[in-house]
Amino acid sequence: MQLYATELMGAETYDDQGNFVGRVREFFIEPADQSNRIARFLLSRGRFQPLVARYDQVATVAPGTIRLNCSERALELYQPNEGWLAVRKDLLDQQIIDTKGRKVVRVNDVDLTEQRNNGGVELRLTQVDVGLPGAVRRLLQGVVSASMVRKLQRKLPQRTILWEFVNLIEPDPLRRVKLRITHEKLEDLHPADLAEIMESLSAAERQGIIASLDEEMAGKVLAELDERLTTQIVEKLDPEKAADILEEMAPDAAADLLAELPKETSEELLEEMPGQEAEDVRELLAFDRSTAGGMMNTDFVFIGESATREEVLEWMRTQDLNFDALDTIVLLDTSAQFSGIVPVARLLMSAPEQSLMDLKLEPLLSVPAGADESEVFELFDKYNLRTLTVVDEHQRPIGTIAVDDVVSRLVAK
Repeated sequence: MQLYATELMGAETYDDQGNFVGRVREFFIEPADQSNRIARFLLSRGRFQPLVARYDQVATVAPGTIRLNCSERALELYQPNEGWLAVRKDLLDQQIIDTKGRKVVRVNDVDLTEQRNNGGVELRLTQVDVGLPGAVRRLLQGVVSASMVRKLQRKLPQRTILWEFVNLIEPDPLRRVKLRITHEKLEDLHPADLAEIMESLSAAERQGIIASLDEEMAGKVLAELDERLTTQIVEKLDPEKAADILEEMAPDAAADLLAELPKETSEELLEEMPGQEAEDVRELLAFDRSTAGGMMNTDFVFIGESATREEVLEWMRTQDLNFDALDTIVLLDTSAQFSGIVPVARLLMSAPEQSLMDLKLEPLLSVPAGADESEVFELFDKYNLRTLTVVDEHQRPIGTIAVDDVVSRLVAK
């Protein structure tokens, strides 16, 4: 039988002898035990101390009525427990991120299903209602009968989210820890979509979302956020956590973020980062942001031009590369100077023994680190580039500029 939390809030509860025990005031889930089972029911009656009925003490459940399989004496006295997730307090009316709709919605009700268990019944949370039916049930709770409400809701469009995909926007660290045990689906969203959602939330809610993400996803989201919001978030993070996030970001994105922070904060975070990652970022921070050096990413793939297609692919299989961002391979001649680029698509379509020297694009294009960003924009526009290599005074490649970096810079102007 399909049940709803609103139908059971305030439900009269009776023991196995038919004696009134109290009314349901709250349900609790124990995420560390069963992520979707209603583990306990909080019962209150007048001035008596509230009692708690366990899931295995429930015999039957119906809208407005719960019957137990034990006497009142077998029930526990209520003691608050931070490890419990409260349905009314922690779920109803809370904001939630709809990962499919890519927007923030509000929980109006919680859908429950019965599951038989040793002669009794367990309630399992299956989905949350974020549509009109749940809102109507909340509005008419206690005003008309549950059967009448069910008739009305059948005519309304359904809008629910499966419990396994629920991501509450939880600023409170204690409750957020409970929710993270089973609900970490924000990674299903594209970082740009999540960043857009976060821009409409409060500072505390943004902080809560970043804290609930792993470092890699947090870094991708911060790279998409408005710089003003990014600095606000990072300044409030624990330095060690912030450094872990920066470590997962591309060096150019990390440098852009640190450049917006107070120098003292920036230095503190660099000290927390591993040596090589910190050194890469420091080198980028030395460049003016309006130059090619200030736009480039020092994390790029470079290979000797005499290598064959098969040798390159074999080498790439052994490396920890970000294949999602790998678009172009930079070539070096025997003097380690820049000699061209090969698009990955062209590499894959070539013969196994073909040399990369034969696959490189023409003309040979590069810019010095000190080149003004306007020169970079002109080259991308004139030659319809996807990548541009940045070289030092010895014509050795020190970084690359991707087209998305150019677009982001132009949009920000």
